[in-house]
Amino acid sequence: MTSTNGSRVGGFRKEVEQERLGPTLAIAASLILGIRTAKWPAIHSEGLSDAEWDNEIEHSVRIARTVLSHLTARHPELFRSREVPWYVATDEDVPR
Repeated sequence: MTSTNGSRVGGFRKEVEQERLGPTLAIAASLILGIRTAKWPAIHSEGLSDAEWDNEIEHSVRIARTVLSHLTARHPELFRSREVPWYVATDEDVPR
């Protein structure tokens, strides 16, 4: 197999489709936020946002990102992946 620039395809490696993890991250962060704030009193403020609430959102996103990073690194089979070609260098690819 060759590519359009003349390099030979040496094979393929499976790689998690990172661009598809956005909705997963949003859902995971929302679930974590909901669990962490379930016992909070229901309040509504018309003005500025509550700093404590903002901190909880940031912390929930941080936890979700850490968990997704761990899962994609150690268990990539859980996520949709694609085959990415890797190329074998030829004499034309070596700088002179």
